[in-house]
Amino acid sequence: MNEIIETLRNVINPQWIIDHGGLWFLLFIIFAETGLFVGFFLPGDSLLFVAGIYSNPLASDFLKILGMPPLYNGVLNLLILIVLIVIAGFIGNMIGFAFGKKIGPAMFNWPDRFLFKKKYLHDAHEFYEKHGGGAVVFARFLPIIRTFAPIIAGIVDMDKKKFTFFNLIGCVAWVVSMLVGGHFLEKFILEQFNFDLRKHLEVIVIGIVFVTTAPVLWKLFFGKNKSAQS
Repeated sequence: MNEIIETLRNVINPQWIIDHGGLWFLLFIIFAETGLFVGFFLPGDSLLFVAGIYSNPLASDFLKILGMPPLYNGVLNLLILIVLIVIAGFIGNMIGFAFGKKIGPAMFNWPDRFLFKKKYLHDAHEFYEKHGGGAVVFARFLPIIRTFAPIIAGIVDMDKKKFTFFNLIGCVAWVVSMLVGGHFLEKFILEQFNFDLRKHLEVIVIGIVFVTTAPVLWKLFFGKNKSAQS
């Protein structure tokens, strides 16, 4: 039991993932967080931010496979990493969407249960019809939600071409913002404040968790209050 707990603790630790799994484990984590049901607990945001800090050695892992020497240009290494992670995240979302498409028709025939109501599916369908593109894009920036958003989009039969387009837009926006933020912010903070984020990665994790979950918590608590008052 202790070994299982320790393994789970390591898998949600961005530094451990990069130190022990390198680029390939990182790509799998990004794929799994958006393509597999079980990926909802994985640290996508903080992992990408930390990957931006370590973009040079991570890009070198890929260049070794191609038999190429490492590049000493930080921007080029960052671009390589962006392309690879965008591909992993894009494929993950498409697989989640395909899975939702597969099980969707059957779910509309399921009887209502304690945790399942067909009304939820119809409400989700209306939501995606109204906000479909934006929902797919913004879901990328919200932990847990980004795991289930493509699956739900498939279940409610969102148009595949529309989903594919906004999936790519959302994936590029998410990956670029997180990687570029990590790559350049780490250098800026070190130069301006002499504070090395590499030695204080817990600050990154806490900060990103707060930034990405704050809008959801605000909507959850204060949205209810506004509804009650009206």
